[in-house]
Amino acid sequence: MKFREDMHKMHRRIKITLNAPTVLSFVFLCFIATLLNYITNGRSNSQVFMTYHSSLKNPMTYVRFFTHVLGHSGWAHFIGNASYLLLLGPMLEEKHGASRIVEIIAVTALVTALVNYIFFPDVALCGASGVVFAFILLTSFTEFRQGEIPITVILVAIIFIGQQVYDGLMLKDNISNMAHIVGGIVGAVMGYKLNRK
Repeated sequence: MKFREDMHKMHRRIKITLNAPTVLSFVFLCFIATLLNYITNGRSNSQVFMTYHSSLKNPMTYVRFFTHVLGHSGWAHFIGNASYLLLLGPMLEEKHGASRIVEIIAVTALVTALVNYIFFPDVALCGASGVVFAFILLTSFTEFRQGEIPITVILVAIIFIGQQVYDGLMLKDNISNMAHIVGGIVGAVMGYKLNRK
């Protein structure tokens, strides 16, 4: 009887809260972009949610420098990235704030798009993988203190960069390892700067 009363009290106290609204909004926008891509049979990605070597006279080229992180090639691609974003994002948003998360996403999007545009003119890029890897490296810096580099940061960097270099050299797949590496570098640089402050 007491157990049932305790469960009833606990049940009344539990409520769903809206944490990490910025990360949730980003994941929701990724979902909408992926849904649009599915509905339009890939046209929305090629027009809005994918960056590639298009004319600099076209205003959409500059829009796609940022919006490509919303588009995904399919549901498996979206679910994989969304899982990491929802796992890592709330902790980072709580620590650094919503505006900083928007800045990290925007900087990662722009840097990966520019590197892709300049060095890989034949590659089209879409997806939040670069943002995911920026979040992974940024998370590694949460315990960073002035004058110290945690061993976890070194291990994550070695494992992460090593895997991406190996995959880039050995595997001929559809995944842009460049976006992963650049995203990780952005996350590491911003993580160092933010935690140094």
